[in-house]
Amino acid sequence: MRGEPTNRLALFASGNGTNVQRICTYFRENKHIRPEVLFCNRTDAFVLQRAQKLELPSVCINRRQLADPDFMRPLLRQYGITHIVLAGFLALIPAYLTTDFPGRILNIHPALLPKFGGKGMYGEHVHKAVVSAGESKSGITVHLVNEEYDRGRILFQAECEISPEDTPATVAEMIHALEQTHFPPVIERWVEGGFSFQ
Repeated sequence: MRGEPTNRLALFASGNGTNVQRICTYFRENKHIRPEVLFCNRTDAFVLQRAQKLELPSVCINRRQLADPDFMRPLLRQYGITHIVLAGFLALIPAYLTTDFPGRILNIHPALLPKFGGKGMYGEHVHKAVVSAGESKSGITVHLVNEEYDRGRILFQAECEISPEDTPATVAEMIHALEQTHFPPVIERWVEGGFSFQ
């Protein structure tokens, strides 16, 4: 049995949970970093079923609970959380959390920020906007989280080429592949202090 990790992740997600599953799989053998709990703001999200199969504890939260430090802080302390990872989480992170975890909340966005970011720009909405704009490329952006949607400091981007024949669905497939490849190692580098401006 491995020793206790020094870094414990809280994963926040709202949807299918493929990134949550990939993160949990990636860190399974890591002695220093471990996903400890999933927070989900949708009771019908498939990520909850994934978490159950992964034996990852999960907590369903509503908007009021997320906004309440007296509700969230004890839970985060209970699990010994050192870092928060947003893996398809569609609610705005409240200011008390960005204050409690300065530089320790990370998000992935399915476009090349600062383009195609902000409130309402998630998932299929992003890919439709990218295709409608006639963009020749898209990608993923991993960034720190502040009190505004998609405005935190960018840590990493990866690109894919888009052809005129591509649809929002085919762009989504390419973005998903980039997420699965890059997000876990970027999380690892971030947690281990691999970004010089932290």
